[in-house]
Amino acid sequence: MANLTEVRVPDLGEFADVPVIDVLVKEGEMVEVDTPLITLETDKAAMDVPSTVAGRVAAVKVSKGGKVSQGTVIALVEASGAPAKAAPSQRSPATIDVESTVRQPVSIPELDTARMPARPPRTAAAAPSAAPPAAAPAPVTADGLVDFSTVHASPSVRQFARELGVDLTRVPGSGLKGRITHADVKAYIKQVLSEPSPAAAAATPKVPPTDFAKFGPIETRPLNRIQRISGPRLQASWMNIPHVTQFDQADVTELEDVRAQLKTKALREGIKLTPLAFVIRACVKTLQEFPQFNASLDERGENLILKRYMHIGFAADTPNGLVVPVIRDADRKDIYDLARALADLSGKARDGKLAVGEMQGGCFTVSSLGSIGGTAFTPIINAPEVAILGVSRSDFQPVYRNGSFVPRLMLPLSLSYDHRVIDGALAVRFTTFLARTLADTRVLLEAIP
Repeated sequence: MANLTEVRVPDLGEFADVPVIDVLVKEGEMVEVDTPLITLETDKAAMDVPSTVAGRVAAVKVSKGGKVSQGTVIALVEASGAPAKAAPSQRSPATIDVESTVRQPVSIPELDTARMPARPPRTAAAAPSAAPPAAAPAPVTADGLVDFSTVHASPSVRQFARELGVDLTRVPGSGLKGRITHADVKAYIKQVLSEPSPAAAAATPKVPPTDFAKFGPIETRPLNRIQRISGPRLQASWMNIPHVTQFDQADVTELEDVRAQLKTKALREGIKLTPLAFVIRACVKTLQEFPQFNASLDERGENLILKRYMHIGFAADTPNGLVVPVIRDADRKDIYDLARALADLSGKARDGKLAVGEMQGGCFTVSSLGSIGGTAFTPIINAPEVAILGVSRSDFQPVYRNGSFVPRLMLPLSLSYDHRVIDGALAVRFTTFLARTLADTRVLLEAIP
């Protein structure tokens, strides 16, 4: 019998039911390890899923236009060799071998147990549409844990439920004889989180619907994928974070002179030395001075999590809308490394080829609209970060120095911050330090130790 190996969809992070936009192989074709099999399109990026084994494709189990999730079988491959085992630290989200991935604890908002539907009794007579009876709180063990001893579930499922704060006595099981599986727990959580809180819904006024057609001709255009996903997230950030914006200016006259001198040399080395690279370098220096901005609140809003790494996101303009790629370990990159990273990630963003991991883990975001125009704006914080810097178009202004007005190139800065974490005095100290750093090209061009 042929040695058939199932090649499955790897861990896609928070994404599920991801559309398949292309199938790259056919039955009977020979593939190598890392040969792309299909192309997926998540909410903000497209990615190829490679084969984990070499051999002949015996069957293709997905089709173009279908949807897949983590663990979906892509193809059966008659293997000619063992699957490649890459080191975990070298795997990208699109190339992880699902069957060898260790499950990590999942962080979700604290579940409102009062809203959790009770688990229906496991009897054949129970109608699927019958209203579930009210369930009493699950008993608690001596060590304070919820007692799942009477629940039909494996030890790993019980541990999984405890990590997520789920009462298994309320979860309906789909396994053999009503056994609760990991998928049942995940489905239950999605159901609870998708049900809006009645109190929250009542407290949020809605804009009344309007029949625009009665005023004249109209055209209806659906929002694109990025708009449909980013809209609710921006609304959630605006509603849950008390935003304050601090405006300031930086004198970048010398910075632009130095950049002009270095631009030709950088281009010869294939580097496009943009102003944004200098701004991000200055932000790194400022975040090192003010670590409270390189932090996030915990889920309860009671503790500040200070990050010992520095991943900087930047808003990239693409044909489908704004996306936020993340430059990892920006504090370990000099001005030229930052310029390379900006060019690489911006190109992937425009082509829709950003991997999921290249848009996650940001600590602080820079939104630069300078190439388009504007004098100032109030950027919305990219939660769970606590601050975001907006950069507008620089222009020459008369600045009074040594008894006379002189023309200086001034760069407008707009810092939005979470007032629960940062007060006004700290915010203006941040922008003052940032402006001083942008004016000191010697600091920006320092080599990374």
